[in-house]
Amino acid sequence: MDRHEVDVYNKLSLKIKDQLGLDKSPVAIKLVSNNGNIPEGISKIEGNFRHCEMVQKALQGEIFYSTAKEQQLCNGAGALGLTEPSAGLKSGEMHYSMGKFSSKESAKRTVNAIPKIENIMKAVVYAPLETTPYAPDIVIIICNPQQAMRLSQSMVYTLNDRFLADFAGIQSVCGDAVAGPYNTKRPNITLGCDASRKFADIKPYEVIVGMNSEDIGFVVNALDELNEIKKS
Repeated sequence: MDRHEVDVYNKLSLKIKDQLGLDKSPVAIKLVSNNGNIPEGISKIEGNFRHCEMVQKALQGEIFYSTAKEQQLCNGAGALGLTEPSAGLKSGEMHYSMGKFSSKESAKRTVNAIPKIENIMKAVVYAPLETTPYAPDIVIIICNPQQAMRLSQSMVYTLNDRFLADFAGIQSVCGDAVAGPYNTKRPNITLGCDASRKFADIKPYEVIVGMNSEDIGFVVNALDELNEIKKS
């Protein structure tokens, strides 16, 4: 990615933070297919972490990539296309045994509806949007409900359609916020999950928004126009 493209993402990130009053940077996620290349100069993360924990590391300024080996949870890695989902996950046994469903059949039905990237990926790259050295595929924004409302208003303003949120309180940061928008090319809002709130410090008052990177420019422009309308 050339310097001009980097500057565009940097400026869009700072602008959306200012418009929404965000304390945290949006996170730039790049999915590298088996035929693709990891952006030059980016190192692999050391250790094993959940995808949601890696998103928090990017929020704090870190830039790195992860392969399946560094992804601590197989269900997160499966949603991101790094591995095939495990048999226990697909059968519903995993979540049923955790007491999250009344039956294995209902667990299987819900889990199999969670978005998953089918094309097997080689790596996932993480960076704050305001300092990203690459063009992301997905942008994640962690914010409060009022900020998410303004984001949804800006998307409706641009898309001329209702905002359809899709979540189940499971695999929120991997399936809902990355795989869903990547597959459907539509933004999504999710309320988080037990793991992301316990291990990745998603606060009780925060929600997660995932969108394709090309939507960021439209969102910023819509927020500008909506702010002008509000002032008039």
